Amino acid sequence: MTTRRQALLGIGVLAASLGVHAQQGARLPRVGYLFSFAAPQGEHLWAACREGLRELGYVEGKNIVLEPRFAGGRHERLPALVAELVKAKVDVIVSAATPASLAAKAGAGSIPIVMVAVGDPVYIGLVSSLSHPGGSVTGLTLLTPDLTGKRLQLVLDVLGRAERVAILGNPDNRSYDVFLAETHAAAEKLAIRLLEKHARNAGEIEAAFDFSGGPRPDALIVFDDPVLWGVRKEIVAQVRRAKLPAVYGYTEFVEAGGLVSLGPDRRDHYRRTARYVDRILKGDRPAEMPVERPTKFELVVNARAAREQGLKLSQALLISADRVIE
Repeated sequence: MTTRRQALLGIGVLAASLGVHAQQGARLPRVGYLFSFAAPQGEHLWAACREGLRELGYVEGKNIVLEPRFAGGRHERLPALVAELVKAKVDVIVSAATPASLAAKAGAGSIPIVMVAVGDPVYIGLVSSLSHPGGSVTGLTLLTPDLTGKRLQLVLDVLGRAERVAILGNPDNRSYDVFLAETHAAAEKLAIRLLEKHARNAGEIEAAFDFSGGPRPDALIVFDDPVLWGVRKEIVAQVRRAKLPAVYGYTEFVEAGGLVSLGPDRRDHYRRTARYVDRILKGDRPAEMPVERPTKFELVVNARAAREQGLKLSQALLISADRVIE
């Protein structure tokens, strides 16, 4: 005869079994990732996104599914990649940099979007304000108005003095006007004249370094841009040929042989997207989630590149650097 205790135990085992089967059959949340660059170029940033999720308890294939898409530097592919993510029925899209974020907003419908590495999301129309985004987009911005002035000051720290500084940017990037206005304002205070040089793709890099038609600049600043970031090795090579001291916004340029970079810690920036993904999956609305500014910055100096250019870096600059490449 079956005792009451045995019956209750049997019911408990059955309930647990049904719970396991229900969990196994439940749909896992899906998160799409939209990158402008090619996968090998940004593997460390993609890894940072996954690391942030793991820190919050997400395990790929067990309680979350990740759907990465890489445009390989071809921004015309972004709308089709957004369509793929929509078809995959993702619950959230993480979009990296301005072109990908604009494409996601244009094609994702009501799917929540977590942007990252966008210059000024208010100016380009991604959100209504940083404190109250007001739509389907939130995330992290690179907006740091005083950073441009600090990069110009770095030029002076390296050279001692500078009268004319060239700036290399991509005018097709909607954030270009923001960076340009900030740089002009900072240059006016430091009595520095600016020379604008443009490159929309790899084919225009060499022409951008032709200074034969006018006065030669004392130094160069490379604006933050996913296209320029994708061809950083070519840019660093041109900088060497032109024998120009150059300041960059991304550490990857210095790791590729560039001189100095000052900007947000990109790995940390991408890692922090996981917190937004987690909150949205748990029911928070992007419209009510404030956009976050960078909280961690890096000054990286390539002492070897300085020696190759015959530059003597001050002890103060080397001591203040977060990392020095020898």
